[in-house]
Amino acid sequence: MTRVALIGGTGPEGLGLAVRFARAGDEVFIGSRTKERAAEAAAKVKEKVPDARVKGLPNAEAVEKAEMVFLTVPFAAHAETLESLAETIGEKILVDVVVPVEFGEDGINAVTVAEGSAAQQARALVPKAKVASAFHHLDASDLQRIERPMQGDAIVCADHKGAKKKVMEQAEKIEYIRALDGGGLTNSHYLEEWTALLLNINKIYKAHTGVRIVGV
Repeated sequence: MTRVALIGGTGPEGLGLAVRFARAGDEVFIGSRTKERAAEAAAKVKEKVPDARVKGLPNAEAVEKAEMVFLTVPFAAHAETLESLAETIGEKILVDVVVPVEFGEDGINAVTVAEGSAAQQARALVPKAKVASAFHHLDASDLQRIERPMQGDAIVCADHKGAKKKVMEQAEKIEYIRALDGGGLTNSHYLEEWTALLLNINKIYKAHTGVRIVGV
C-alpha cells in the first residue's frame, strides 16, 4: 500500500489515476486549491470504488500525507503550483504527468518549455525532489472506466534509479498496464510531445488512444 497524493486530482487525468490507485488498495489524497472541490472529487472516487481509502484535502495537506506525489494540473498552473509546494514536497518522489500544450485552430500543439520539458522544469523548481515523468499516455476517460481493463504501456523517465523503480511498480498496479524504462529525465520531452500527437489523433478519430511498445 502506497500513500499517494494527486495534485490537480479534481481534473480528468488526476481523477482517473486516483480511481485506479484506490482500486489497487492505495491510500489516496486528492489535492485541490479548495477543500470543497477536493472533497467532491474524493466522493466521485468513492462512487466508483466504494471501499476506497480516499480523502480530499487542500494541496499542501495532501502532499504532507503522501509518499508519492502526482502532479496533474494544466501546464498554465505548473510552475505556480510547484513553487507553492516545493518546501512541502521536499525529497519525496514527484511524478510529473503535465503535458505542455496549447489548443489552436490548427489543432493541439506542444509548447516549448525553456528547461526542456515540464518534468525538467519541475526538477528546477523542486530541486530536492526525486522527479519522474510518466503516465502521460494513459487516457483519462479510460482510467475512470474501472469496469474495463486498460491497454498500453506507461513509459517512465527519471534520473533517480530507486524512484524510477517505485514509479514503475506503481504504474503496474493498474490492471494490464506495463511499465517501461524510458531512460533519464532528459527524455521526458519526448513523452510530453508525443502526447500532443495522441491528442490530435483522438480528435481526428474520436478515439481514446494509448501507446504500446512492441519488441520488448
